[in-house]
Amino acid sequence: MTEKEKAAKGLLYDTNYDPDLIRERMECKSLCCEYNKTHPAATGERGALIRKLFHKTGKTFTIEPPFACDYGYNIEIGENFFTNHNCIMLDGAKITFGDNMFIAPNCGFYTAGHPLDIEQRNKGLEYAFPITVGNNVWIGGHVVVLPGVTIGDGCVIGAGSVVTKDIPAGMLAVGNPCRVLRPITEADRDKYAK
Repeated sequence: MTEKEKAAKGLLYDTNYDPDLIRERMECKSLCCEYNKTHPAATGERGALIRKLFHKTGKTFTIEPPFACDYGYNIEIGENFFTNHNCIMLDGAKITFGDNMFIAPNCGFYTAGHPLDIEQRNKGLEYAFPITVGNNVWIGGHVVVLPGVTIGDGCVIGAGSVVTKDIPAGMLAVGNPCRVLRPITEADRDKYAK
């Protein structure tokens, strides 16, 4: 079994010394570098680079540079996806975003983790568990989403949160570790002046 196949199964795999994964990361980082150097008005070129990088995209998306990911081919974004500056996606496993996604600046989505055991960690081993984010989700600035987490449809994740566990649909969740505060209700529709 290859190291890439081990990663896809959620097993410990050699990310640091496997030549195939090193090559794939270098190809991805080259595309990210090219993307991050594009002129803001070069929307066609930007779109083409992201489509080349990601496994799947919607028709409409905005990814403000700088942006970084490990492989790109494990990332899927839905329609009307937006992420602000400094988004990092460590996609050793699949990262899936639904439609109408809004991500504030300086957010990280980390599928990768490292063993607690010193010997395994020093061998360059890690694991990767998928991250899934539903439709109509807003993620505040400086949020970190950890391996294996699912965030349900219609959630709002407050700024600075570290999401370590699944968040059910329709919830306002905040904190470190992130926890559900309350459901988002019809009363929230009238909170701000129109």
